[in-house]
Amino acid sequence: MDKIHNIRVFSRVVEVGSFTAVANVLNSSIAHVSRSISTLEEELRVRLFDRTTRRVTPTEAGARYYRRCQKILADLDYADAEAADALIEPYGTLRVHAMPGLGQTHLAACIIEYQRRYSDVNIELTLSAAMPRLVEEQFDVSVLTARTLPDSDYVSQTTGTSYSVLVAAPSYLEQRPPLDSPDDLTRHECIRLQSPASPPTDGWTLENSDGEVLSNASTARFKVNDPEALRVALLAGAGIGALAVYSAIDDLRSGALVRVLPKFQLPTRNVYSVYPSRLYVDAKIRTFVDFLKHELSARMAAEEAALKNLNNGKLPFRAQ
Repeated sequence: MDKIHNIRVFSRVVEVGSFTAVANVLNSSIAHVSRSISTLEEELRVRLFDRTTRRVTPTEAGARYYRRCQKILADLDYADAEAADALIEPYGTLRVHAMPGLGQTHLAACIIEYQRRYSDVNIELTLSAAMPRLVEEQFDVSVLTARTLPDSDYVSQTTGTSYSVLVAAPSYLEQRPPLDSPDDLTRHECIRLQSPASPPTDGWTLENSDGEVLSNASTARFKVNDPEALRVALLAGAGIGALAVYSAIDDLRSGALVRVLPKFQLPTRNVYSVYPSRLYVDAKIRTFVDFLKHELSARMAAEEAALKNLNNGKLPFRAQ
């Protein structure tokens, strides 16, 4: 067997912690992965992994070998990419993950604009509320919204900011008590978005223009994990919910939804572009992240400006 191939398989096992998962990623068999590791261990005369029924973990020698191999593989990948101009000219397939609301409203349009500029790049977009394991699931970039990111070896760049507002259909508000303060939400039907980026609690944390933070304990009778499903329920008059500005703005413009407690918003979140490594970043990843910094942030800033115009009286709002 080719030693470089065996080292790549070994590195994948260290990163994923499972022969089965590596076999799936490499579209190979568990026996092939096991044979690659055994061949390396025989050549080195050292045990590289401690094996259990649930997981394999590198031994001390295996961990040292992995650190050395990472530099070797990075240099080899750099040489290959340099020879093929992959570090200079973006081309090939870019696999992108994004959270559903952001992906449906903005990212798909940004991708079309990016491909007009870089016609040699094919893009596969996957929408999911969960933060993926980039290496194991073979994503090049993840675009997500969060207050902060968990500690990891990934590289992240802030692409923009976003926040959510409380909205409801006029048909719902016409038959319900008035809303003068966040405390009044306890008398209303509330719908909550439940996702990895949203705390699994009832109630919302709200901020006013002075930076004052208020919390309420409004109970949600209906919870959903997809922002588009939440939007559909709100349009049907099911109650009050929080939508990101980019998910709500078109319905606010048309009057299909109106803003509830317009002096308040949910805390601002960052929009991040996350990718696996800062070493020898492929041109298609680098140019895509740089493109989003300008295009995506400009789109979201324009929508937030439009929301402020609506709040300044260009369209009437109920429940103030």
